[in-house]
Amino acid sequence: MTPEQLEHFTGRLVEEKTRLRQELDTMGAKDPTQPGHYITEYPESGSNSEDDNAGEIAEYADELSIEANLERELRDVTKALASVEKGTYGTCKYCSKDIDLKRLEARPASSSCISCKKILTQEL
Repeated sequence: MTPEQLEHFTGRLVEEKTRLRQELDTMGAKDPTQPGHYITEYPESGSNSEDDNAGEIAEYADELSIEANLERELRDVTKALASVEKGTYGTCKYCSKDIDLKRLEARPASSSCISCKKILTQEL
């Protein structure tokens, strides 16, 4: 990977990290007891009707799922930025081969090549 390509992917990772943090901040607050975890706020409509309560529960469940996905993405981006610092970015963590640039362009936080990812997810 050229220095220009590394700079390009680093910039994309930094932008993604900022975006993910902003999204998580709108959903709740950082959990002071668990680093990297956010506490999703329960949506209160102010009404106590069964329909409103059911809607609040459904919305909360959806937001918990979204929060978990955003946290996972943020962890991946943070790990990718750490690999940039270590000089290992763009190298598959399983087989140590270069990760295809097209894969990194599609998902800059990728830590494995397509071949290893297929084996891990049993997509043979």
